[in-house]
Amino acid sequence: MSKIDIFYQNSPKNLGDEMIKYTSTRQLSIEEFKTPFYFGLDKNNRWAKLAAIIPWDDLANIYYKTLCDDFGRPALDARIVIGAMIIKEKKRLPDEETTEEIRENPYLQYFLGYEEFSHKAPFDPSLFVILRERLGVEAFEKMTRAFIERIEAVEKSKAPKVENKNQDPPEKDEDRREGKLILDATVAPQDIRFPTDLDLLNEAREHTERIIDTLWEPGSGKKKPVTYRRKARASYLNLARKKKKNAKEIRKSIRKQLGYLKRNIKTIKILLKPGLGKPVPLGTRDLRLFWVLQEVYRQQKEMYDNRDHQVSDRVVHISQPHVRPIVRGKSGRDVEFGSKLSVSIVNRYAFLDHLSWDAYNESTLLKDQVERYKDRFGFYPETVIGDKIYGTHENRKYLKSLTIHFSGKPLGRPPILTKSEQRLERRKRKEEQGIRNRIEGKFGEGKRRYSLDCVKAKTRQTSESWIATVFFVMNLAAWLRKDLFLSIFKLLEIVKERLMNRSQLVFSGQS
Repeated sequence: MSKIDIFYQNSPKNLGDEMIKYTSTRQLSIEEFKTPFYFGLDKNNRWAKLAAIIPWDDLANIYYKTLCDDFGRPALDARIVIGAMIIKEKKRLPDEETTEEIRENPYLQYFLGYEEFSHKAPFDPSLFVILRERLGVEAFEKMTRAFIERIEAVEKSKAPKVENKNQDPPEKDEDRREGKLILDATVAPQDIRFPTDLDLLNEAREHTERIIDTLWEPGSGKKKPVTYRRKARASYLNLARKKKKNAKEIRKSIRKQLGYLKRNIKTIKILLKPGLGKPVPLGTRDLRLFWVLQEVYRQQKEMYDNRDHQVSDRVVHISQPHVRPIVRGKSGRDVEFGSKLSVSIVNRYAFLDHLSWDAYNESTLLKDQVERYKDRFGFYPETVIGDKIYGTHENRKYLKSLTIHFSGKPLGRPPILTKSEQRLERRKRKEEQGIRNRIEGKFGEGKRRYSLDCVKAKTRQTSESWIATVFFVMNLAAWLRKDLFLSIFKLLEIVKERLMNRSQLVFSGQS
């Protein structure tokens, strides 16, 4: 008899009552698993609140205007399409995971307008690419306006009506100044590796070798063109694998890769000459790629000959030639590769005013952003808050002509002020600086909570749609946070009122 058997024989019968009871690990069947959804969904769920406040009909009209007028298969419901893009960005999911999440979550299906729960995916994940091509910055700008107009209408309906006979007549829109306009710019980096001249030339050479393999016909009886791909690859790896590289070694390796790339481009041009009546023996995508490869060679050759690292409209990624290097001067990141955005914030809502793939001075867009403010709300702002770069002579003159206050420090010799006036001036500037930090926080929210820090779309149009979706979803989240804050505030008011009533009862009993 083993020691374990002796232990169980000598142990008391109530040993199981004194020890932690063991729970069976048997897997329940799917029918045995109980869920609370039999009694309905929670109306206080965030997706239920969003579904009630979003103006789906207005968003659907904006979406249907982007569709083509040709005949074919009927389009999906606009609410499913727009709602799926909101879910994808709100939960920061890949395309495939988004459709799976919708298939598994009843709240998300309710948000999309489903009448009952379904185990089927709403559509194929590849449709997200088509949607990003179809919807752009302008479409999401219209959706944001429709959403904010809906919120303002709801808030006005809930606000108590106060009649004042001695109230002054309303000001005209041209004379009205109301609200604060906060301005700043940032960069939305693309999902690309850090570009170096040597890596870019090596990738371009590999693309030309693939194109040569595509153009050459094995059964044509012609000898395959020589590319020296093994020598070129070995030459690149000999330097790429080194931990420390000096400038002389890098320049020598770049010269070799330029030679291999030049030879391959010449070969492709010869193979691309079709005979009479024959089509071009290369697809549209490879033809566009070949144009990019020639531009890469031209730019790299120009920088090599001039011993320089700058060139106009520099290509830093072959599959995304629209991406440009943008110098920011930030700590840790002197240069970022992506699109530059000019953003404005009004009443906690962010607006994407301008998007460019080339570097620009954001101060030149202040007039346009102020006019956009008037176009959105019907009147000019009372104050424009921005950093020093916006405080140019031209911008200050423009704002002064419209009687709009600029938050920056005035130019020229400082005026003579008393100590109390100086304290008030410093306090005012400190408050305005604190208000300007809101837009920095909005950039941080977009890059940490959402996918503004790594745009994974490939083309120019899909990348712009990706960025516009982020700002639209951030505005939805801003409303959700405000609604949560108001609900907590109302709850605190109720608790405060009950405590005051209880204290009055206690006081009356003591008296």
